[in-house]
Amino acid sequence: MKPLSDNNHRIVHVAIDNPSIIRYQPDVEREIDVAVYDLVETNSFQPDPAFFGGAPHGPYDVTLRIQESRLVFDIDRQDGVKVGAVMFSVQSLRRTIRDYFTVCESYYEAIRSASPAQIEAIDVGRRALHNEGSERLQSQLAGKVDVDFDTARRLFTLICALHIRA
Repeated sequence: MKPLSDNNHRIVHVAIDNPSIIRYQPDVEREIDVAVYDLVETNSFQPDPAFFGGAPHGPYDVTLRIQESRLVFDIDRQDGVKVGAVMFSVQSLRRTIRDYFTVCESYYEAIRSASPAQIEAIDVGRRALHNEGSERLQSQLAGKVDVDFDTARRLFTLICALHIRA
């Protein structure tokens, strides 16, 4: 495989397909917007030729969605040619996502009334769970798509958004 710094092996557009949501809450919308912006600006996303039956060349458009109990990455080239899909059980991420949501709720509550030291302590836990989810995501994608840690972190944020219900 080519090195991850290859400019053709990157996401240029990402979308979340979550039909249960018409509009996210403002805090969540801001997190999604930042994750999408940062992801598109700097990422490393390299589909494995062995998994896809050849060397798909990017850059890529990626749509994230949940189908039944599976997380799906629909991958197309920027020119619209379908590369394929990566699917895996969302169960491997479910506990981390649930814990992450719980800590995020505490964090947003703390911002309104807690001391700076309390906010910082909660934020440390929030970042640790985010890192754990990112590492699990990299593990699930191994052998299908290579992503660096920062790309996995941003994708994990977007995967969390898929788990928000109306």
